Amino acid sequence: MDAGVEKECGALGGLFQLIMSDMKASYPTWEDFVSKGAKLQAHLRATLLLTGAFLDAFQKVADMATGTRGATKEIGSALTRMCMRHRSIESKLKLFTIALSESLIVPLELKMEEWKKAASQLDKDHAKEYKKARADIKKKSSDTIKLQKKVKKGEKLLSCPLKTSLGGNEQLLAAASSC
Repeated sequence: MDAGVEKECGALGGLFQLIMSDMKASYPTWEDFVSKGAKLQAHLRATLLLTGAFLDAFQKVADMATGTRGATKEIGSALTRMCMRHRSIESKLKLFTIALSESLIVPLELKMEEWKKAASQLDKDHAKEYKKARADIKKKSSDTIKLQKKVKKGEKLLSCPLKTSLGGNEQLLAAASSC
């Protein structure tokens, strides 16, 4: 086979293998990301439960202060407003936790196995196609070399197939008409 063609085939095959190895090497990183995201989501749920319990107790203190006589009513009102602001933060944290789970962690977990299978199948298909293409190129190259040798020996009749094997589709019609 021609050294230039061999080099190009090797370069393209090597490029594909580099891309595939990069993909396969990234799986542990994605798995770690999903694992850490699931842990974060579990801790955020626990934080939400504890925050809710704390704010319930805090609201009881605020209600008690509001129900007393004297200047503590204003303190109770301020504590109630503060508790309401913290409930708003709790609500936003709950929305973040739900979004983290439903829009990131769960879809990634579902897709990761699919990605692994697709990458493996792509690698197998590429290997088959690459071997087939290399075999075709080798065969056509050796056929061309044989035809060139025969033409050099003076076999004028075989020059027509030589032209068609060396040329592209554009030259096919011109070669056929010149024979």
